[in-house]
Amino acid sequence: MIAGIVDTNILIELYRSHPLTKTWLAGQADLAITALTWLEFMEGARGKAGQARCLQIMAPFQMLFFTDSDQQWTMTQLLNYRLSHGISFKDCLIAACTNRLQVPLYTQNIKDFLTVLPVHLVIKPY
Repeated sequence: MIAGIVDTNILIELYRSHPLTKTWLAGQADLAITALTWLEFMEGARGKAGQARCLQIMAPFQMLFFTDSDQQWTMTQLLNYRLSHGISFKDCLIAACTNRLQVPLYTQNIKDFLTVLPVHLVIKPY
């Protein structure tokens, strides 16, 4: 059972050894990342050592893959909010998993997700 989804910015803070991130994550269980989060995080890795470190950081998280319904939901949200709110398709895809599973999304960029998700599903963890 998944207790919540971790956004890419939390992983970046963990990569940078942010003490609050480490403390918060130490008290959590059953967190997941999306396949898009995996891709974003790995894209930013520098060199083989950076890739290895990213893989090590992501290893404890369950991986969520997108469903057809996630993709349909994402397209609807993008059509409805891209022009008016500037939301990206990446944020819509991550939000789609959160919406489908009805679990919190832990992120440092709350404003990016409040356009498409109810406030109780978007949490800034620290």
